[in-house]
Amino acid sequence: MVVQIKFKIHRTPVRDMTKPGKKAFHTGTVKKTVRIKASRDRVWRKISNIVGLPTWVVDVKKTVYLSKKKKDVGAIRLITFGDGSEVEEHIVAWKNGESFTYVATEGLPLRAYVATISIKVKPKKTVELTWKSYLNSKKMSEKEFVDFLAFMGSFYETSLVKLKGLLEE
Repeated sequence: MVVQIKFKIHRTPVRDMTKPGKKAFHTGTVKKTVRIKASRDRVWRKISNIVGLPTWVVDVKKTVYLSKKKKDVGAIRLITFGDGSEVEEHIVAWKNGESFTYVATEGLPLRAYVATISIKVKPKKTVELTWKSYLNSKKMSEKEFVDFLAFMGSFYETSLVKLKGLLEE
Protein backbone atom coordinates (compact mmCIF):
# COMPACT_ATOMS: atom_id res chain seq x y z
CA MET A 1 0.00 0.00 0.00
CA VAL A 2 1.34 3.42 -0.98
CA VAL A 3 0.39 6.21 1.39
CA GLN A 4 0.74 9.89 0.58
CA ILE A 5 0.41 12.11 3.61
CA LYS A 6 1.25 15.78 3.98
CA PHE A 7 1.99 16.95 7.50
CA LYS A 8 1.98 20.45 8.86
CA ILE A 9 2.04 21.69 12.43
CA HIS A 10 1.94 25.40 13.10
CA ARG A 11 2.17 26.97 16.54
CA THR A 12 1.97 30.56 17.63
CA PRO A 13 2.22 31.53 21.31
CA VAL A 14 -0.54 33.91 22.34
CA ARG A 15 1.36 35.26 25.35
CA ASP A 16 5.02 36.21 25.85
CA MET A 17 7.06 33.13 26.72
CA THR A 18 10.04 34.83 28.35
CA LYS A 19 10.39 32.26 31.13
CA PRO A 20 11.00 28.64 30.08
CA GLY A 21 8.27 26.34 31.36
CA LYS A 22 5.88 29.24 32.00
CA LYS A 23 2.25 28.26 31.48
CA ALA A 24 0.40 30.28 28.85
CA PHE A 25 -2.21 30.01 26.12
CA HIS A 26 -1.04 28.80 22.69
CA THR A 27 -2.63 28.49 19.26
CA GLY A 28 -1.76 26.14 16.44
CA THR A 29 -3.04 24.15 13.51
CA VAL A 30 -2.66 20.54 12.48
CA LYS A 31 -3.28 19.43 8.90
CA LYS A 32 -3.08 15.96 7.34
CA THR A 33 -3.91 14.97 3.78
CA VAL A 34 -4.18 11.52 2.21
CA ARG A 35 -5.03 10.31 -1.30
CA ILE A 36 -7.49 7.44 -1.47
CA LYS A 37 -8.27 5.33 -4.55
CA ALA A 38 -12.04 5.30 -4.15
CA SER A 39 -15.04 7.24 -5.40
CA ARG A 40 -16.06 10.49 -3.75
CA ASP A 41 -19.42 8.93 -2.84
CA ARG A 42 -17.76 6.00 -1.07
CA VAL A 43 -15.39 8.26 0.88
CA TRP A 44 -18.19 10.69 1.76
CA ARG A 45 -20.47 7.88 3.00
CA LYS A 46 -17.73 6.71 5.34
CA ILE A 47 -16.68 10.07 6.79
CA SER A 48 -20.16 11.62 6.94
CA ASN A 49 -21.36 8.81 9.23
CA ILE A 50 -20.36 10.87 12.25
CA VAL A 51 -20.80 7.98 14.69
CA GLY A 52 -18.88 5.51 12.50
CA LEU A 53 -15.53 6.56 13.98
CA PRO A 54 -14.68 3.24 15.69
CA THR A 55 -14.11 1.69 12.25
CA TRP A 56 -11.36 4.12 11.24
CA VAL A 57 -10.31 6.57 13.98
CA VAL A 58 -7.53 5.26 16.22
CA ASP A 59 -8.43 4.27 19.78
CA VAL A 60 -12.13 5.19 19.48
CA LYS A 61 -14.12 2.63 21.46
CA LYS A 62 -17.59 3.96 20.63
CA THR A 63 -19.40 7.02 19.30
CA VAL A 64 -23.05 7.87 19.96
CA TYR A 65 -25.43 10.64 18.94
CA LEU A 66 -26.37 13.17 21.60
CA SER A 67 -28.86 14.81 19.22
CA LYS A 68 -31.87 13.68 17.21
CA LYS A 69 -30.11 15.07 14.15
CA LYS A 70 -27.74 12.52 12.56
CA LYS A 71 -25.92 14.77 10.07
CA ASP A 72 -25.67 18.39 9.02
CA VAL A 73 -25.42 21.45 11.27
CA GLY A 74 -26.69 20.71 14.76
CA ALA A 75 -25.73 17.04 14.96
CA ILE A 76 -23.87 16.21 18.18
CA ARG A 77 -21.74 13.17 18.97
CA LEU A 78 -20.01 11.81 22.05
CA ILE A 79 -16.77 9.93 21.41
CA THR A 80 -15.45 7.45 23.97
CA PHE A 81 -11.80 6.43 23.70
CA GLY A 82 -10.13 3.22 24.84
CA ASP A 83 -8.92 4.83 28.08
CA GLY A 84 -12.48 5.90 28.97
CA SER A 85 -12.02 9.59 28.18
CA GLU A 86 -14.83 11.30 26.30
CA VAL A 87 -15.04 14.20 23.85
CA GLU A 88 -18.27 15.94 22.85
CA GLU A 89 -18.39 17.40 19.33
CA HIS A 90 -20.96 19.56 17.52
CA ILE A 91 -21.30 19.82 13.72
CA VAL A 92 -21.22 23.54 12.83
CA ALA A 93 -20.89 23.46 9.02
CA TRP A 94 -21.89 20.89 6.38
CA LYS A 95 -21.40 20.87 2.60
CA ASN A 96 -22.95 17.62 1.43
CA GLY A 97 -20.46 15.48 -0.48
CA GLU A 98 -17.58 17.89 0.23
CA SER A 99 -16.86 18.72 3.88
CA PHE A 100 -18.04 19.20 7.42
CA THR A 101 -16.71 21.20 10.34
CA TYR A 102 -17.08 20.37 14.00
CA VAL A 103 -16.10 21.88 17.34
CA ALA A 104 -15.15 19.99 20.48
CA THR A 105 -17.00 21.45 23.46
CA GLU A 106 -15.79 19.10 26.20
CA GLY A 107 -13.03 16.63 26.92
CA LEU A 108 -9.83 18.16 25.50
CA PRO A 109 -7.12 20.23 27.27
CA LEU A 110 -8.10 23.12 25.02
CA ARG A 111 -10.11 26.33 25.13
CA ALA A 112 -10.96 25.90 21.43
CA TYR A 113 -10.82 23.08 18.90
CA VAL A 114 -12.35 23.46 15.43
CA ALA A 115 -11.73 20.87 12.73
CA THR A 116 -12.78 20.36 9.13
CA ILE A 117 -12.70 17.14 7.14
CA SER A 118 -12.93 17.76 3.41
CA ILE A 119 -12.65 15.79 0.19
CA LYS A 120 -11.70 16.76 -3.36
CA VAL A 121 -11.89 14.58 -6.45
CA LYS A 122 -8.50 14.08 -8.12
CA PRO A 123 -7.41 12.40 -11.38
CA LYS A 124 -7.16 8.62 -11.76
CA LYS A 125 -10.25 7.90 -9.65
CA THR A 126 -8.72 9.20 -6.44
CA VAL A 127 -9.98 11.47 -3.69
CA GLU A 128 -7.82 13.78 -1.60
CA LEU A 129 -9.04 13.86 1.99
CA THR A 130 -7.83 16.62 4.32
CA TRP A 131 -8.30 16.80 8.09
CA LYS A 132 -7.36 20.23 9.42
CA SER A 133 -7.84 21.74 12.85
CA TYR A 134 -7.28 24.94 14.79
CA LEU A 135 -6.43 24.61 18.48
CA ASN A 136 -6.16 27.08 21.36
CA SER A 137 -4.78 25.58 24.56
CA LYS A 138 -5.64 25.90 28.17
CA LYS A 139 -2.62 27.18 30.13
CA MET A 140 0.33 24.89 29.48
CA SER A 141 4.04 25.18 28.78
CA GLU A 142 5.23 25.64 25.23
CA LYS A 143 6.75 22.13 25.32
CA GLU A 144 3.44 20.62 26.48
CA PHE A 145 1.64 22.35 23.60
CA VAL A 146 4.20 21.30 21.00
CA ASP A 147 3.95 17.72 22.30
CA PHE A 148 0.14 17.91 22.08
CA LEU A 149 0.31 19.18 18.47
CA ALA A 150 2.66 16.32 17.58
CA PHE A 151 0.27 13.84 19.23
CA MET A 152 -2.67 15.24 17.23
CA GLY A 153 -0.66 15.04 14.00
CA SER A 154 0.20 11.41 14.67
CA PHE A 155 -3.42 10.67 15.64
CA TYR A 156 -4.72 12.16 12.37
CA GLU A 157 -2.07 10.41 10.28
CA THR A 158 -2.66 6.95 11.78
CA SER A 159 -6.43 7.34 11.45
CA LEU A 160 -6.19 8.45 7.80
CA VAL A 161 -3.92 5.52 6.94
CA LYS A 162 -6.52 3.19 8.51
CA LEU A 163 -9.33 4.90 6.55
CA LYS A 164 -7.35 4.60 3.31
CA GLY A 165 -6.83 0.87 3.92
CA LEU A 166 -10.55 0.31 4.55
CA LEU A 167 -11.69 2.22 1.48
CA GLU A 168 -9.14 0.71 -0.91
CA GLU A 169 -9.95 -2.93 -0.01
